[in-house]
Amino acid sequence: MKIDPQLLIFAKSLRHFATDAEQLMWQLIRAKQIMNLKFRRQHVIAPYIADFYCHEIGLVIELDGSHHGTDDAIAYDAERTKFLEALDLKVVRYWNHEVLNKTDEVLEDLWEICLKLKGDK
Repeated sequence: MKIDPQLLIFAKSLRHFATDAEQLMWQLIRAKQIMNLKFRRQHVIAPYIADFYCHEIGLVIELDGSHHGTDDAIAYDAERTKFLEALDLKVVRYWNHEVLNKTDEVLEDLWEICLKLKGDK
């Protein structure tokens, strides 16, 4: 399936306007720092763009700001998660404030998820 070039351009632009939480997460997971796993950021899984994606274990990491708490956003995120899970991907979500204020807890949780997924592969 050919990916819409506009989606690729938009994903690239998102990398330049990352939130503080996205920037921190990227510094923590880039360059195979977690279990030697390669993560990509703002990766297109048409028709969506995943904040972070690891192909090897089929993991999508989403970081959510306060706007994800609205009814419309909750419904959209649920639909998006259902779509990604239908592709046999595991979707995990963290709130931005968790990444920024409880970084160690988020990393510990992420480590456990990666360990389980790696064992399942």
